Amino acid sequence: MAKYSKKAQDKVGQSMHEFKEGTLKSGKDGKGGKVKSKEQAIAIGLSEARKEGTKVPKKSPAKKASAKKATAKTGAKKAAPKKAAKKASSKKTGAKKAEAKKAPTRKNSNKSVSKKK
Repeated sequence: MAKYSKKAQDKVGQSMHEFKEGTLKSGKDGKGGKVKSKEQAIAIGLSEARKEGTKVPKKSPAKKASAKKATAKTGAKKAAPKKAAKKASSKKTGAKKAEAKKAPTRKNSNKSVSKKK
């Protein structure tokens, strides 16, 4: 039994043809940069076939894991966890509050000194 439908094979073939011509683009609506590898061209063809609902196997867990490793190696980060963001912001606000408390006392001491003269 075939893993990929005929329509999916045609999509991959079409994307490979565009890749060889140099007209295949990545990203939404083909507005991204040029595709630079065969593997990327195949992936684009398969994803287009999936969107159309043709018979294409799901992405294997090994490929998903390797994609996660690749993003970890390149340093690409997802959105910061909310807890970490809150901790960082609370430290900043705590420092600002401490400065705000100190500032009025300095002003008061300066005023009292100026009055004495």
